[in-house]
Amino acid sequence: MNTNRKILFIVALMLIGLAVATITNVAINFRDYGYNNAIEKSKMTAEIVRDGLTAHMVNGIMDKREFFLSNIANIKDVQALWIVRADNVIKQYGEGMQNEKPRDAIDQKVLNEGITVRKINETSDKAILRVTIPYIASAYGSPNCLTCHNTKEGDVLGAISMEFDINDIRQTGAMTIAKIFAINVIFIIIALWVTNYYFKPYMKLFENLQQGIKRARTGDFTFRFTTTLKDAGSEVAEQMNTLFEKMEDTFGSIKRDLNTFVSRSNISCADPLNTAGTIIKELSDVYKFKKTIELDTTKDAIYERFIYVLKEKFDFAHFALYEVDKNIKERKLIFITGNKNSFCLPITDSNAMECRAYRTASDVYSTDFPNLCSNCTENIEYTCIPFNINEDLSLILSYSAKHTTTIEKMNTLLPSIKNYFEAAKAVIESRTLMDKLRDSSLRDGATRLYNRRFLEEFIDKSAEQAIRSNISYAVLMIDIDYFKMVNDTYGHDAGDIVIKALAEILQLNVRKSDLPVRYGGEEFLILLHNTTQDGALAVAEKIRIHFNEKKFLFGNDTVQKSLSIGISHFPLHADSIWKVIKFADLALYEGKHTGRNRVIEFESRMFNGGDHF
Repeated sequence: MNTNRKILFIVALMLIGLAVATITNVAINFRDYGYNNAIEKSKMTAEIVRDGLTAHMVNGIMDKREFFLSNIANIKDVQALWIVRADNVIKQYGEGMQNEKPRDAIDQKVLNEGITVRKINETSDKAILRVTIPYIASAYGSPNCLTCHNTKEGDVLGAISMEFDINDIRQTGAMTIAKIFAINVIFIIIALWVTNYYFKPYMKLFENLQQGIKRARTGDFTFRFTTTLKDAGSEVAEQMNTLFEKMEDTFGSIKRDLNTFVSRSNISCADPLNTAGTIIKELSDVYKFKKTIELDTTKDAIYERFIYVLKEKFDFAHFALYEVDKNIKERKLIFITGNKNSFCLPITDSNAMECRAYRTASDVYSTDFPNLCSNCTENIEYTCIPFNINEDLSLILSYSAKHTTTIEKMNTLLPSIKNYFEAAKAVIESRTLMDKLRDSSLRDGATRLYNRRFLEEFIDKSAEQAIRSNISYAVLMIDIDYFKMVNDTYGHDAGDIVIKALAEILQLNVRKSDLPVRYGGEEFLILLHNTTQDGALAVAEKIRIHFNEKKFLFGNDTVQKSLSIGISHFPLHADSIWKVIKFADLALYEGKHTGRNRVIEFESRMFNGGDHF
């Protein structure tokens, strides 16, 4: 049912309801009018009969009352009339005429109770109102009943019963109702016609608006509104057409611009407007993500943001993020959920080319082929996604799920995830460059070992943690014996060769957790992490011996050099790493003055008796 028919139907129901209410009200009023009219007539008749009978009694002609009563009974609409005597009147004057005895229970009830009784007897072709009214004895008013009757105040003397024909009134009411009904029907028809005539153009405009809005919900703004109205309805149609024209132009350009993003997004639905809204929401989220990470100072902070997005936005339960150094082909684990070490065999970390995703620079889906990546340790479905940052750095995202349907659902999120990667790419590249610049400022240019500035920062950051975590350090202070002679004899280039050779030996003989530093000139320092006194001494001796065995060819001369090494321990010798470095320097000074080419451990006497601290 269209809107126009609905409105006509509602109007018709309202008018019919009004007509029914009007007819019902008229019918009730006519019935009440006929009933009340008959009641009033009965009261008047009862008074006439009472006064007439009183007159007959006073004048002594009570035996003539039958003629009087028959004339009263001939009044229009009076079908029957009779009077009955009460017991006290019968005792005083006798039973009276034959027809003055109670005829039914109503007469008896009125005589006994002294109340008026009314009863309507209706059939399809007639309507009779029966009224029985008592005559009550009273000494007040005129005439004084007690002067003639041996009775007391309030006693019932008799009653008068009358039957009235009210069928004419009912028929008149029925005719009136029929006329009113006919008038209402005509009025309803006219009202519906007028309503349809004036409202139909508005309803057509409304339906037209519905069609246009329905098409607009699907992104189609080519619909144009039409109407035959000349008033405000015409203005509405014109304004809607203007709005749709603007929306068509604006949304068309938005749609074209968003198409470049849709190709990289998993968002798709039948409603283009909803699609556009969802894409814009994702663009907004990606933009907020990018603005946030632009204020982060380190790569690690950016990685933490990305991990948060994977967990909270994409609801990834099990995944790992790797960083690949493309220069040395090493892969480093940045984050992994749970307690696992990696998704892959250890070989993929030392040799990134063993990682299929990195080597092929393509997405790896375990659902494509059984045992697709031989180095993967996952026994469930997995996906690995490479993302190139720059010539030096690449990222690998790996995630897994127990069921194929789950991993496929996760795979549909990849376009959106890559949008976050893309947003982070420039920022990560910037932070990588900053890290390189900072790393360069913290490394010695000749040896590529960390310099003294880095050592200072490292000690400031790690000293308190070392105390809290009960971490120990052994400090090796190393100096090349008679190094100045190399520079003076063979030049500074030769001295640089010796320095670089020592740096290489240091790096070969320490662990990744240890920290070799060029402390200054020909002086080097090593922080050995969590080592024993014997272990530190062994490392120092190994370095000293390897360097002693190193031969340098300068011109026609073969040169060998030696080292003096001082050792001190934190927190064994002091509760400050800087003090331990000073103590190692004292031990080194001791070695220099006791023959050189020696490894000397710090002793308290060196500090107490020396003047070098």
